[in-house]
Amino acid sequence: MAASLGLLAASTVLAHHSDAVYDRETVVAFEGVVTNYSFSNPHVRIVVATGGDDGETVEWDIETGSTPIMIRSGWSADLVSVGDTVIVRAHPHRTGRPRAILNTLETADGRLWLQDETDPEESVAATSIEGVWKGVSAFSLRRGLGQVPLTPAAQAARAEFDYLTQSPVRDCVAPPPPGLIGSTVYLNSIEILDDRVLLRTEYFDQTRTVYMDGRAHPQTDERTAYEGHSIGWWEGDTLVVDTTHFRDHPEGNGRGVPSGAHKHLIERYSLSEDGRRLQVEAFLEDPQYLAEPFTGYTELVYTPELELYRYDCDPVLSRQAGFE
Repeated sequence: MAASLGLLAASTVLAHHSDAVYDRETVVAFEGVVTNYSFSNPHVRIVVATGGDDGETVEWDIETGSTPIMIRSGWSADLVSVGDTVIVRAHPHRTGRPRAILNTLETADGRLWLQDETDPEESVAATSIEGVWKGVSAFSLRRGLGQVPLTPAAQAARAEFDYLTQSPVRDCVAPPPPGLIGSTVYLNSIEILDDRVLLRTEYFDQTRTVYMDGRAHPQTDERTAYEGHSIGWWEGDTLVVDTTHFRDHPEGNGRGVPSGAHKHLIERYSLSEDGRRLQVEAFLEDPQYLAEPFTGYTELVYTPELELYRYDCDPVLSRQAGFE
């Protein structure tokens, strides 16, 4: 979206990138010519050629957010073209390479473009938990999960974990629940069918199927899905989701904290009294890695005017985006 300069510091939040890669305390600014513009995932990228300190031309590889985020920020596949003159403000790569993550982009018409991750407005009331929802920054399950005491096994795993080389994100694998519940960046949706409920998030197109037909969890120990196996039931207007059989994941319980064979998650989804928010309670236990159970709470705003976009992550591009 076009924005005034006064909004930049408050609006440009890129928390889903690795802090190890970009220097967020430093801003580089320059004018240059677009030599490449890739509107694809996991990140939209712009290559801009400009004059270096030695007089030689330098091509800066500028990274932004994924296409769903940028579309909601007003961007499109034809926002800029090769040959356009632009002004870039960005946070540089810590190694000194000509690579950065975007703060703002000024196009030739004087308009300023950025990545907008502001909280949604509460304007419409829902009649049920079904619909499209966006998280609120004041409520973060993932932040709370990061404060749970860890077992020695989890502490050792986290100490040895290298996000840049070992994170499944590199191969377009999303974090398993409850990692994406209440995301403030990506939209979530709930679809209620006769025998199941579908829980979706834009990030890596993750879809969870909650079986509502009275079945139990599988008796087998086989665990094939990172999202686990979910069954559910209604308690009044509250949807209760019980999930087990999570496949092992090196970040299943937060950054660098694995999930194990006995991970068990219970979620409760209910509508706020005014119908404008989805309230989610989560209870998580994983005795192999969490020293005590985690209880968390988050809220999402009803946003029927928004739609989920396909992520369609490309593993080749994902390995290049912020991990080099």
